[in-house]
Amino acid sequence: MASFHGLLEALLWSSVAGLAALLAVGAALPPPPGSNCSTACGGINVSYPFGFEPGCSWPGFELSCRDTKQGKKLFLPQVPGADGYFEVASISLLEGQARVWSNISRYCYNHTSKGMTDDNYWNFVYQLPDTYRLSETANMLTVIGCSVVAYISVGNGDFVRQMSGCFATCSEQGNNNRMNLSRLANGTCDGVGCCQSTISKAQTFYNVYFDGQTYNTTGIYNISPCSYAVLMESSSFTFHTSYATSSEFFDTQGGRAPLVIDWAIRNTSNCAEAMKHSESYACISSNATCVDSSNGPGYTCNCTQGFQGNPYLRGGCQDIDECREPTQHSCYGNCINLPGTFECSCPPGTRGNASVEGACQKNLLTPGVQVTIGVVACVLAGLFGFLGCEVIRHKQRIRKQVLLRQTDEFFQQHGGQLLLEMMKVEGNVGFTLYERGQIEIATNNFHKSHIVGEGGQGTVYMAELNNTIVALKRCKEIDESRKMDFMQELVILCRVNHPHVVKLLGCCLQFEAPILVYEFVQNRTLQELLNIQRNRRFHVTLGTRLRIAAESAGALAHLHSLPHPILHGDVKPANILLAEGLVAKVSDFGCSTIDEKTQAVPKGTPGYIDPDYLLEYQLTAKNDVYSFGVILLELLTGKKSLTKGMKSLTLMFQEAMANGTLIELLDSDIVDEASMRVIHQAAVLASQCLVVPGTGRPPMMLVAEELRRLALADEVQRYPQPPLVLEHLSFMDTGSTTSIWYNDSKTSGVYSHENKAVVSTEFAR
Repeated sequence: MASFHGLLEALLWSSVAGLAALLAVGAALPPPPGSNCSTACGGINVSYPFGFEPGCSWPGFELSCRDTKQGKKLFLPQVPGADGYFEVASISLLEGQARVWSNISRYCYNHTSKGMTDDNYWNFVYQLPDTYRLSETANMLTVIGCSVVAYISVGNGDFVRQMSGCFATCSEQGNNNRMNLSRLANGTCDGVGCCQSTISKAQTFYNVYFDGQTYNTTGIYNISPCSYAVLMESSSFTFHTSYATSSEFFDTQGGRAPLVIDWAIRNTSNCAEAMKHSESYACISSNATCVDSSNGPGYTCNCTQGFQGNPYLRGGCQDIDECREPTQHSCYGNCINLPGTFECSCPPGTRGNASVEGACQKNLLTPGVQVTIGVVACVLAGLFGFLGCEVIRHKQRIRKQVLLRQTDEFFQQHGGQLLLEMMKVEGNVGFTLYERGQIEIATNNFHKSHIVGEGGQGTVYMAELNNTIVALKRCKEIDESRKMDFMQELVILCRVNHPHVVKLLGCCLQFEAPILVYEFVQNRTLQELLNIQRNRRFHVTLGTRLRIAAESAGALAHLHSLPHPILHGDVKPANILLAEGLVAKVSDFGCSTIDEKTQAVPKGTPGYIDPDYLLEYQLTAKNDVYSFGVILLELLTGKKSLTKGMKSLTLMFQEAMANGTLIELLDSDIVDEASMRVIHQAAVLASQCLVVPGTGRPPMMLVAEELRRLALADEVQRYPQPPLVLEHLSFMDTGSTTSIWYNDSKTSGVYSHENKAVVSTEFAR
């Protein structure tokens, strides 16, 4: 396993090498490759700017041709400190891509030790030289097995940019003792025996992890002894049912799979900048064109249309003589080759389309007949044009009528009439029903430029309605059987005036999926606060952390206590907003309540998902308690829910509690003798929230009350929070900004005017 220091050393060397290449290329073009440069290695063609001999490549495009037991093989240069290097399978100048071999990680049952054993490639850090980037469009993390959770972390620079993963099983409702191999299907990779996950762009390193604590093959080794995970080219993978029960997937290519990487000239950001410096511009062939890299900074070169060859060499782009192969270029008449193009016409005495075989026919019409035909054709064209306009207007009227009818059907389908009747009964609920046209104009027909967040429960857009900036959440479709519950929940949510829950303003039910309208205010999240705190940019006191936790728990407890309980389903730091005074506000709820039925695919965020939920996919209030327990651990330890080595923070915490080493796990900023009593009680509370099974967890109401008591303890209150400033947004947590504590109402779901906090509610991404 690669160490953290090894990874940093690899990244440092990669940065130094990239800077050296930039300086070298920025000075002048390298000399053209000599005639003695080899053009192949091990059956793989190698064209400039690539090369594996001195003076035969552009800086940063050096390869190595090595003798192996299987003969000569072509390799990328190894980044110092990385765990391995890549063997090249192919290189494409036209596509700006290369294919390399990626090692498949496997996690197998060991008959000798009666436990699980990983191979040498598990948790290796694979680092690409600076010229290359992992292709996010062509690759996917592919995981195979009957009881496996695997993750991948990718990054560029000195930290991980993205962590994602997926879960595959062959069992029924998460029970490993009830294997049902009949659920496996060839060509289907949807979580049954196989799953896939995407990565983000512009990344240069990755490693793969297995979650072996809960998901392994010790109980099913006679059916499925091994699990497999690899980042590979998605188009070259087709799932076979035998992959989940045998080693066929691993053995097919000798434990390897193809991986696509994007390459580019990266001595500048794009073509516009590169062409300003002709002395270091790589597209030196005439009739060559520059193409901006779609994966990181830089550019590639191509020959313009009608030319072919190597655009990186002088004279490399040669004119294509289309007339030599007229059939290939669809010319069945007289062909005249021109630079970059060609002309094709019917032979004299004939007319027609020479690009279609047999379309050149003898011309039997006299000029007079041709004029007559032309006049008639013009008249007919005008007539048909008039009729066409009428048909178009008629179709537009029909489409408008269909849209109006469909809009009304959606309104009725989503229970709009029921909602109107409920609003009449309830009286003035401060809730607005928006029209479809208002929403479409405000979002420019849901243009991507209005998107401010996407998640498992819907997409969030920022828009302006009635001169007010709002957040629009486009939910997923509701279940017909829960229409009445959904309408009741909307009425309840719009009357929730809890100081730590965002405000629901209204909705629109005239789309295929409901649109919820919330207040929108510029905000920061608890996730951002934790990230900056980890970098030690400022100090957040124990009292402030416990208060934020208490406010968040109080908000969740209130939602759980409503006559129709509201279950969040995705509790995490990114969904807890921090307004002025570091006041916590729970967001990203509402759509989560639309469908509580058992889900076909698990939803949530890795690191915060309740293990009980992974077994049944049934959302309960105890799931929110577990996720909140993970957040409480992050506040106490300053660590992420999943470490860089993909070790779970909950597992580290449970081990520390069992070994009596909790103090070593805590954030040093809050550890002192005076506060250890409170910290210990908070840690015990967190452990109660993480109990498995969830029936042993306390309700969120008790969690909130205990956190309020701890946050107001004398030894905590003696340390006031110093002022904090985050990018022009000032956060103050002093005695004058202490948040208001409430006794949550469990009957009406509405707070009195005396208890209503005068703070702006916000909506998360």
